[in-house]
Amino acid sequence: MEISLNKTEVSHYEKFGAWPASGSQILNWLMRGTHDEPLIDNIFVELCSRLRVAGVPVARATLHFRTRHPQWLGTRIIWRSGMRKAEVRTVGYHVEETAEFLDSPFRAIIVDGASEIRWRLQSGEDRSLSHPLYEEFRAEGLTDYVAWPLDHTLGKRHLVTFASDAPSGFDDDHVAVLAEILPALALVSEIRLKNQLARTLLETYVGPHASEQILDGATTRGNGVTVSAAVLICDLRNFTALSNLRSRDEVIEILNGYFDAMAEPIERHGGEILKFMGDGLLAIFPLGNPTACIDLLRAIGEAQTALARLNEQSLLAGRDALRYGIGVHVGDVMYGNIGSRKRLDFTVIGPAVNIASRLENLTKEVKRSVLFSKTFVEMAGCGSKLENLGSYPLRGLGEPVSVFAFSTSEVAANQAV
Repeated sequence: MEISLNKTEVSHYEKFGAWPASGSQILNWLMRGTHDEPLIDNIFVELCSRLRVAGVPVARATLHFRTRHPQWLGTRIIWRSGMRKAEVRTVGYHVEETAEFLDSPFRAIIVDGASEIRWRLQSGEDRSLSHPLYEEFRAEGLTDYVAWPLDHTLGKRHLVTFASDAPSGFDDDHVAVLAEILPALALVSEIRLKNQLARTLLETYVGPHASEQILDGATTRGNGVTVSAAVLICDLRNFTALSNLRSRDEVIEILNGYFDAMAEPIERHGGEILKFMGDGLLAIFPLGNPTACIDLLRAIGEAQTALARLNEQSLLAGRDALRYGIGVHVGDVMYGNIGSRKRLDFTVIGPAVNIASRLENLTKEVKRSVLFSKTFVEMAGCGSKLENLGSYPLRGLGEPVSVFAFSTSEVAANQAV
Protein backbone atom coordinates (compact mmCIF):
# COMPACT_ATOMS: atom_id res chain seq x y z
CA MET A 1 0.00 0.00 0.00
CA GLU A 2 1.27 3.48 -0.84
CA ILE A 3 0.72 6.49 1.37
CA SER A 4 1.23 10.13 0.54
CA LEU A 5 4.29 11.78 2.10
CA ASN A 6 4.47 15.45 2.94
CA LYS A 7 7.40 17.65 1.88
CA THR A 8 8.97 17.44 5.35
CA GLU A 9 9.15 13.65 5.20
CA VAL A 10 10.42 13.56 1.63
CA SER A 11 13.18 16.13 2.16
CA HIS A 12 14.15 14.53 5.48
CA TYR A 13 14.89 11.17 3.91
CA GLU A 14 16.37 12.21 0.58
CA LYS A 15 19.65 12.86 2.41
CA PHE A 16 19.99 9.16 3.28
CA GLY A 17 20.21 8.15 -0.38
CA ALA A 18 18.03 5.11 0.38
CA TRP A 19 14.50 4.66 1.59
CA PRO A 20 13.79 2.21 4.41
CA ALA A 21 11.48 -0.40 2.96
CA SER A 22 11.03 -2.93 5.73
CA GLY A 23 10.81 -3.40 9.46
CA SER A 24 14.29 -4.97 9.48
CA GLN A 25 15.83 -1.79 8.06
CA ILE A 26 14.04 0.34 10.64
CA LEU A 27 15.11 -2.08 13.34
CA ASN A 28 18.71 -1.82 12.17
CA TRP A 29 18.51 1.98 12.31
CA LEU A 30 17.06 1.89 15.84
CA MET A 31 19.90 -0.30 17.08
CA ARG A 32 22.79 1.24 15.14
CA GLY A 33 21.81 4.70 14.01
CA THR A 34 20.56 6.42 17.17
CA HIS A 35 23.70 6.45 19.32
CA ASP A 36 24.34 10.17 18.93
CA GLU A 37 20.79 11.30 19.78
CA PRO A 38 20.22 11.73 23.53
CA LEU A 39 16.50 12.60 23.40
CA ILE A 40 13.88 9.90 22.95
CA ASP A 41 11.32 12.36 21.55
CA ASN A 42 13.63 13.16 18.61
CA ILE A 43 14.23 9.45 17.98
CA PHE A 44 10.48 8.84 18.11
CA VAL A 45 9.77 11.54 15.51
CA GLU A 46 12.28 10.00 13.09
CA LEU A 47 11.00 6.49 13.81
CA CYS A 48 7.43 7.44 12.93
CA SER A 49 8.53 9.24 9.75
CA ARG A 50 10.59 6.20 8.71
CA LEU A 51 7.57 3.97 9.30
CA ARG A 52 5.50 6.10 6.94
CA VAL A 53 8.23 6.02 4.31
CA ALA A 54 8.28 2.22 4.65
CA GLY A 55 4.57 2.13 3.87
CA VAL A 56 3.17 1.73 7.38
CA PRO A 57 0.30 4.28 7.49
CA VAL A 58 1.03 5.76 10.92
CA ALA A 59 -0.72 9.11 11.34
CA ARG A 60 -0.44 9.52 15.10
CA ALA A 61 1.77 7.88 17.74
CA THR A 62 2.43 8.37 21.43
CA LEU A 63 4.89 7.30 24.12
CA HIS A 64 3.85 7.31 27.77
CA PHE A 65 6.61 7.12 30.38
CA ARG A 66 6.25 6.97 34.16
CA THR A 67 9.21 9.15 35.13
CA ARG A 68 8.49 9.69 38.86
CA HIS A 69 9.49 13.33 38.81
CA PRO A 70 8.82 15.13 42.15
CA GLN A 71 6.03 17.10 40.47
CA TRP A 72 4.96 14.78 37.65
CA LEU A 73 3.98 11.14 37.43
CA GLY A 74 5.17 10.91 33.88
CA THR A 75 5.63 12.31 30.40
CA ARG A 76 3.55 11.88 27.27
CA ILE A 77 5.19 12.29 23.84
CA ILE A 78 2.78 12.87 20.94
CA TRP A 79 3.63 12.75 17.23
CA ARG A 80 1.35 13.44 14.25
CA SER A 81 2.17 13.11 10.57
CA GLY A 82 4.21 16.04 9.34
CA MET A 83 5.53 17.13 12.73
CA ARG A 84 9.25 17.99 12.86
CA LYS A 85 9.22 17.94 16.66
CA ALA A 86 7.08 15.91 19.01
CA GLU A 87 4.74 17.48 21.53
CA VAL A 88 5.93 16.67 25.05
CA ARG A 89 3.48 16.98 27.95
CA THR A 90 3.88 16.30 31.65
CA VAL A 91 1.26 14.24 33.49
CA GLY A 92 0.37 14.94 37.12
CA TYR A 93 0.11 12.31 39.85
CA HIS A 94 -3.62 12.96 40.14
CA VAL A 95 -4.33 11.49 36.70
CA GLU A 96 -4.50 7.91 37.97
CA GLU A 97 -7.46 8.88 40.16
CA THR A 98 -9.55 10.27 37.29
CA ALA A 99 -12.42 8.41 35.66
CA GLU A 100 -10.78 8.94 32.27
CA PHE A 101 -7.71 6.98 33.34
CA LEU A 102 -9.60 4.24 35.21
CA ASP A 103 -11.54 3.42 32.03
CA SER A 104 -8.64 3.86 29.62
CA PRO A 105 -6.36 1.54 27.64
CA PHE A 106 -3.42 3.00 29.55
CA ARG A 107 -4.66 1.50 32.78
CA ALA A 108 -5.40 -1.80 31.04
CA ILE A 109 -1.78 -2.08 29.88
CA ILE A 110 0.22 -0.33 32.62
CA VAL A 111 -1.79 -1.47 35.65
CA ASP A 112 -3.77 -4.54 34.58
CA GLY A 113 -1.00 -6.06 32.45
CA ALA A 114 -2.73 -6.34 29.06
CA SER A 115 -0.30 -7.31 26.29
CA GLU A 116 -2.07 -5.50 23.44
CA ILE A 117 -5.10 -3.33 22.75
CA ARG A 118 -6.51 -2.97 19.23
CA TRP A 119 -9.35 -0.66 18.21
CA ARG A 120 -10.75 -0.59 14.72
CA LEU A 121 -12.36 2.80 14.50
CA GLN A 122 -13.80 2.79 11.00
CA SER A 123 -17.38 3.89 10.63
CA GLY A 124 -19.74 1.13 11.70
CA GLU A 125 -17.13 -0.83 13.67
CA ASP A 126 -16.75 -0.92 17.42
CA ARG A 127 -19.47 1.73 17.83
CA SER A 128 -20.24 0.21 21.22
CA LEU A 129 -16.97 1.66 22.49
CA SER A 130 -18.00 4.76 24.40
CA HIS A 131 -14.79 6.04 25.91
CA PRO A 132 -14.21 9.73 25.01
CA LEU A 133 -10.79 8.82 23.63
CA TYR A 134 -12.36 6.73 20.87
CA GLU A 135 -14.57 9.59 19.77
CA GLU A 136 -11.58 11.95 19.86
CA PHE A 137 -9.69 9.64 17.52
CA ARG A 138 -12.63 9.34 15.13
CA ALA A 139 -12.95 13.12 15.07
CA GLU A 140 -9.28 13.30 14.00
CA GLY A 141 -10.06 10.96 11.11
CA LEU A 142 -8.21 7.99 12.61
CA THR A 143 -9.39 4.54 11.57
CA ASP A 144 -7.26 2.07 13.50
CA TYR A 145 -5.38 2.06 16.80
CA VAL A 146 -2.99 -0.32 18.52
CA ALA A 147 -1.31 -0.01 21.92
CA TRP A 148 1.47 -2.13 23.40
CA PRO A 149 3.49 -2.13 26.61
CA LEU A 150 7.12 -1.05 26.56
CA ASP A 151 8.69 -3.25 29.20
CA HIS A 152 11.88 -1.95 30.79
CA THR A 153 14.02 -3.79 33.33
CA LEU A 154 12.89 -4.54 36.88
CA GLY A 155 9.24 -4.68 35.88
CA LYS A 156 8.98 -1.04 34.80
CA ARG A 157 6.16 -0.84 32.25
CA HIS A 158 5.45 2.04 29.88
CA LEU A 159 3.26 2.41 26.80
CA VAL A 160 3.49 3.05 23.05
CA THR A 161 0.56 3.59 20.69
CA PHE A 162 0.16 3.88 16.92
CA ALA A 163 -2.90 5.07 15.02
CA SER A 164 -3.67 5.06 11.30
CA ASP A 165 -5.81 7.28 9.09
CA ALA A 166 -5.76 4.90 6.11
CA PRO A 167 -9.28 3.85 5.03
CA SER A 168 -8.67 0.22 5.98
CA GLY A 169 -6.35 0.97 8.90
CA PHE A 170 -3.36 -1.28 9.58
CA ASP A 171 -3.16 -4.63 7.80
CA ASP A 172 -1.41 -7.69 9.21
CA ASP A 173 1.94 -6.76 7.66
CA HIS A 174 1.81 -3.27 9.18
CA VAL A 175 1.11 -4.67 12.62
CA ALA A 176 3.93 -7.18 12.18
CA VAL A 177 6.41 -4.37 11.37
CA LEU A 178 5.31 -2.38 14.42
CA ALA A 179 5.54 -5.43 16.67
CA GLU A 180 8.99 -6.28 15.29
CA ILE A 181 10.50 -2.95 16.41
CA LEU A 182 9.02 -2.97 19.93
CA PRO A 183 11.91 -4.71 21.73
CA ALA A 184 14.44 -2.34 20.17
CA LEU A 185 12.27 0.69 20.96
CA ALA A 186 12.01 -0.52 24.56
CA LEU A 187 15.80 -0.80 24.81
CA VAL A 188 16.50 2.55 23.14
CA SER A 189 13.88 4.35 25.23
CA GLU A 190 15.04 2.79 28.50
CA ILE A 191 18.59 4.07 27.98
CA ARG A 192 17.32 7.61 27.34
CA LEU A 193 14.81 7.43 30.16
CA LYS A 194 17.44 6.31 32.66
CA ASN A 195 19.71 9.14 31.54
CA GLN A 196 16.88 11.60 32.08
CA LEU A 197 15.99 9.99 35.41
CA ALA A 198 19.59 10.37 36.60
CA ARG A 199 19.54 14.05 35.62
CA THR A 200 16.15 14.58 37.28
CA LEU A 201 17.21 12.90 40.51
CA LEU A 202 20.43 14.90 40.69
CA GLU A 203 18.62 18.18 39.99
CA THR A 204 16.04 17.26 42.64
CA TYR A 205 18.53 16.46 45.38
CA VAL A 206 21.58 18.64 44.67
CA GLY A 207 20.30 21.42 42.37
CA PRO A 208 20.77 22.15 38.65
CA HIS A 209 24.33 23.51 38.71
CA ALA A 210 25.73 20.84 41.01
CA SER A 211 23.96 18.16 38.97
CA GLU A 212 25.68 19.39 35.81
CA GLN A 213 29.05 19.30 37.58
CA ILE A 214 28.46 15.74 38.77
CA LEU A 215 27.24 14.53 35.36
CA ASP A 216 30.35 16.08 33.82
CA GLY A 217 32.52 13.90 36.06
CA ALA A 218 33.02 15.88 39.27
CA THR A 219 32.66 12.81 41.49
CA THR A 220 36.09 12.65 43.13
CA ARG A 221 36.39 13.58 46.78
CA GLY A 222 38.11 16.95 47.08
CA ASN A 223 37.20 17.91 43.52
CA GLY A 224 35.95 21.50 43.47
CA VAL A 225 36.35 25.11 42.43
CA THR A 226 36.44 28.49 44.15
CA VAL A 227 33.29 30.53 43.59
CA SER A 228 32.57 34.13 44.60
CA ALA A 229 29.00 34.23 45.85
CA ALA A 230 26.47 35.80 48.15
CA VAL A 231 25.58 33.17 50.74
CA LEU A 232 22.16 32.83 52.37
CA ILE A 233 21.39 30.55 55.31
CA CYS A 234 17.87 30.26 56.69
CA ASP A 235 16.64 28.39 59.76
CA LEU A 236 13.20 27.78 61.22
CA ARG A 237 12.74 28.64 64.89
CA ASN A 238 11.43 26.26 67.59
CA PHE A 239 11.15 23.35 65.18
CA THR A 240 11.76 20.80 67.92
CA ALA A 241 8.80 22.07 69.92
CA LEU A 242 6.64 22.14 66.80
CA SER A 243 7.59 18.53 66.01
CA ASN A 244 6.60 17.41 69.50
CA LEU A 245 3.20 19.11 69.31
CA ARG A 246 2.13 18.03 65.83
CA SER A 247 1.70 14.72 64.02
CA ARG A 248 4.32 13.51 61.59
CA ASP A 249 2.20 14.26 58.52
CA GLU A 250 1.31 17.72 59.80
CA VAL A 251 4.97 18.54 60.49
CA ILE A 252 5.91 17.46 56.95
CA GLU A 253 3.11 19.60 55.53
CA ILE A 254 4.27 22.63 57.54
CA LEU A 255 7.89 22.14 56.48
CA ASN A 256 6.96 21.77 52.82
CA GLY A 257 4.93 24.98 52.95
CA TYR A 258 7.81 26.82 54.61
CA PHE A 259 10.37 25.55 52.09
CA ASP A 260 8.08 26.45 49.18
CA ALA A 261 7.79 29.99 50.50
CA MET A 262 11.57 30.29 50.85
CA ALA A 263 12.83 28.25 47.91
CA GLU A 264 10.67 29.42 45.04
CA PRO A 265 11.76 33.10 45.25
CA ILE A 266 15.41 32.04 45.63
CA GLU A 267 15.30 29.90 42.50
CA ARG A 268 13.21 32.43 40.61
CA HIS A 269 15.88 35.09 41.13
CA GLY A 270 18.85 32.95 40.13
CA GLY A 271 19.89 31.50 43.48
CA GLU A 272 20.91 27.88 43.87
CA ILE A 273 19.75 25.89 46.89
CA LEU A 274 22.55 23.52 47.75
CA LYS A 275 20.90 21.68 50.60
CA PHE A 276 18.03 21.49 53.00
CA MET A 277 19.35 20.96 56.51
CA GLY A 278 16.45 19.64 58.57
CA ASP A 279 14.47 22.84 59.03
CA GLY A 280 17.03 25.10 57.32
CA LEU A 281 18.52 25.70 53.91
CA LEU A 282 21.78 26.88 52.35
CA ALA A 283 21.73 28.83 49.08
CA ILE A 284 24.22 30.81 47.01
CA PHE A 285 23.89 33.57 44.42
CA PRO A 286 27.10 33.39 42.30
CA LEU A 287 28.62 36.81 41.67
CA GLY A 288 29.22 35.89 38.05
CA ASN A 289 25.77 37.41 37.71
CA PRO A 290 26.31 41.18 38.19
CA THR A 291 22.88 41.57 39.84
CA ALA A 292 23.35 38.65 42.25
CA CYS A 293 23.21 40.73 45.46
CA ILE A 294 20.14 42.67 44.35
CA ASP A 295 18.52 39.40 43.24
CA LEU A 296 19.16 37.97 46.71
CA LEU A 297 17.45 40.96 48.33
CA ARG A 298 14.46 40.58 46.03
CA ALA A 299 14.26 36.88 46.80
CA ILE A 300 14.22 37.56 50.55
CA GLY A 301 11.51 40.19 50.14
CA GLU A 302 9.28 37.83 48.16
CA ALA A 303 9.99 34.98 50.58
CA GLN A 304 8.95 37.15 53.54
CA THR A 305 5.71 38.04 51.77
CA ALA A 306 5.03 34.37 51.06
CA LEU A 307 5.82 33.42 54.66
CA ALA A 308 3.48 36.15 55.94
CA ARG A 309 0.66 34.66 53.83
CA LEU A 310 1.55 31.19 55.08
CA ASN A 311 1.39 32.42 58.68
CA GLU A 312 -2.05 33.91 58.08
CA GLN A 313 -3.25 30.50 56.92
CA SER A 314 -1.56 28.83 59.90
CA LEU A 315 -3.29 31.12 62.38
CA LEU A 316 -6.67 30.42 60.75
CA ALA A 317 -5.95 26.68 61.09
CA GLY A 318 -5.15 27.09 64.79
CA ARG A 319 -1.38 26.79 64.40
CA ASP A 320 1.32 29.11 65.64
CA ALA A 321 3.00 31.43 63.16
CA LEU A 322 6.33 30.21 61.80
CA ARG A 323 9.39 32.14 62.96
CA TYR A 324 12.69 32.12 61.11
CA GLY A 325 16.14 33.67 60.90
CA ILE A 326 18.24 34.47 57.82
CA GLY A 327 21.94 35.32 57.66
CA VAL A 328 23.58 36.79 54.53
CA HIS A 329 27.25 37.32 53.71
CA VAL A 330 29.39 37.43 50.58
CA GLY A 331 32.81 36.06 49.70
CA ASP A 332 34.77 33.21 48.15
CA VAL A 333 33.63 29.67 48.88
CA MET A 334 35.00 26.27 47.92
CA TYR A 335 32.33 24.55 45.83
CA GLY A 336 32.74 20.81 45.38
CA ASN A 337 32.80 17.27 46.79
CA ILE A 338 33.32 16.78 50.52
CA GLY A 339 32.71 13.67 52.59
CA SER A 340 33.82 10.13 53.26
CA ARG A 341 35.30 7.76 50.69
CA LYS A 342 31.91 6.37 49.72
CA ARG A 343 29.45 9.12 50.68
CA LEU A 344 29.95 12.61 49.27
CA ASP A 345 28.15 15.93 49.61
CA PHE A 346 28.37 18.50 46.81
CA THR A 347 28.29 21.74 48.79
CA VAL A 348 30.14 24.96 49.67
CA ILE A 349 32.45 25.61 52.59
CA GLY A 350 34.61 28.50 53.69
CA PRO A 351 34.64 31.58 55.94
CA ALA A 352 31.79 33.22 54.00
CA VAL A 353 29.51 30.30 54.83
CA ASN A 354 30.57 30.38 58.48
CA ILE A 355 29.82 34.10 58.79
CA ALA A 356 26.39 33.70 57.17
CA SER A 357 25.66 30.92 59.67
CA ARG A 358 26.78 33.07 62.62
CA LEU A 359 24.60 35.95 61.41
CA GLU A 360 21.60 33.63 61.14
CA ASN A 361 22.17 32.55 64.73
CA LEU A 362 22.56 36.20 65.81
CA THR A 363 19.00 36.95 64.66
CA LYS A 364 17.79 35.28 67.88
CA GLU A 365 19.75 37.75 70.00
CA VAL A 366 19.00 40.99 68.17
CA LYS A 367 15.37 40.09 67.42
CA ARG A 368 15.54 40.70 63.67
CA SER A 369 14.50 38.16 61.07
CA VAL A 370 17.25 38.94 58.54
CA LEU A 371 20.84 40.10 59.14
CA PHE A 372 23.36 41.23 56.53
CA SER A 373 27.10 41.68 56.88
CA LYS A 374 28.61 45.06 56.05
CA THR A 375 30.58 43.38 53.25
CA PHE A 376 27.38 42.28 51.55
CA VAL A 377 25.67 45.64 52.06
CA GLU A 378 28.55 47.52 50.49
CA MET A 379 28.66 45.18 47.50
CA ALA A 380 24.88 45.41 47.03
CA GLY A 381 24.92 49.19 47.46
CA CYS A 382 21.86 49.07 49.69
CA GLY A 383 23.19 50.63 52.89
CA SER A 384 20.81 53.60 52.72
CA LYS A 385 17.83 51.23 52.74
CA LEU A 386 18.94 49.21 55.75
CA GLU A 387 19.46 49.90 59.43
CA ASN A 388 22.98 49.69 60.86
CA LEU A 389 22.74 47.70 64.09
CA GLY A 390 26.40 48.19 64.99
CA SER A 391 29.18 45.64 65.42
CA TYR A 392 28.82 42.24 67.06
CA PRO A 393 31.39 39.59 67.95
CA LEU A 394 30.82 36.35 66.07
CA ARG A 395 32.10 33.04 67.32
CA GLY A 396 35.36 32.05 65.63
CA LEU A 397 36.14 35.52 64.30
CA GLY A 398 38.84 37.76 65.75
CA GLU A 399 37.05 41.06 65.16
CA PRO A 400 33.40 42.12 65.52
CA VAL A 401 31.33 42.28 62.32
CA SER A 402 29.17 45.27 61.36
CA VAL A 403 25.59 44.06 61.00
CA PHE A 404 22.64 45.51 59.07
CA ALA A 405 18.93 44.67 59.07
CA PHE A 406 15.67 45.73 57.53
CA SER A 407 13.81 48.48 59.37
CA THR A 408 11.92 47.74 62.59
CA SER A 409 8.63 47.97 60.67
CA GLU A 410 9.68 44.85 58.80
CA VAL A 411 9.95 42.97 62.10
CA ALA A 412 6.47 44.03 63.14
CA ALA A 413 5.06 43.10 59.74
CA ASN A 414 6.52 39.61 59.65
CA GLN A 415 6.72 38.72 63.34
CA ALA A 416 9.83 36.80 62.49
CA VAL A 417 11.46 36.17 65.86
